Amino acid sequence: MKKDAQHPGSTLERFGKNKVIPDLLKEEILLSLSYYPELLDTPIEFRILDPSIKKSVMLAQPLINTIFKSKVERGYVIKISRHFKDIQHALPIEEIPQEVLIGWIGHELGHVMDYLNRSVWEMAKYGLGYLFSRRYLMQAERSADLFAISHGLGEKIVATKNFILDHAHLPQRYKDKIRRLYVSPEETVLLVEEYKAKLG
Repeated sequence: MKKDAQHPGSTLERFGKNKVIPDLLKEEILLSLSYYPELLDTPIEFRILDPSIKKSVMLAQPLINTIFKSKVERGYVIKISRHFKDIQHALPIEEIPQEVLIGWIGHELGHVMDYLNRSVWEMAKYGLGYLFSRRYLMQAERSADLFAISHGLGEKIVATKNFILDHAHLPQRYKDKIRRLYVSPEETVLLVEEYKAKLG
């Protein structure tokens, strides 16, 4: 795998504080976490699931046993499918390009950022809205992307979206869903440029 030069391996371990990280994607997860220093003290468990998550590759949620705790004490889980499945075969998650994995995990960490200051009631409303409202889902995914972009992950988010949409063997229905509900690669590029312009 190609190394991410921005964060040398020797400095990454500190981003594993209060985290449960599987060895299989340890480097990619730590690299993604390194873009979110404000999550250093936030308990997050990364789980690689086999069988994989239905209709998804990664999913960020609050830990059920911490949902009624204070916002500071609440923990989160990011579930990761063991395989990236398409029509013809199942690609092991660790064989996806590193830049794509960092962007994908970074997007899920954007969801965690979105959860941090929500009350229990707000989290319940979020969950229901995500499940039953197309408009709410679109807003939630856009918000996660914006968190990732504002933390320097813009190019990797674009790489992730292009990987999904350019993957020849993914069902067209899945690609259409991504185009319909998620921020497009083209709009993401514009958001990245807007963010860079704000930084001067």
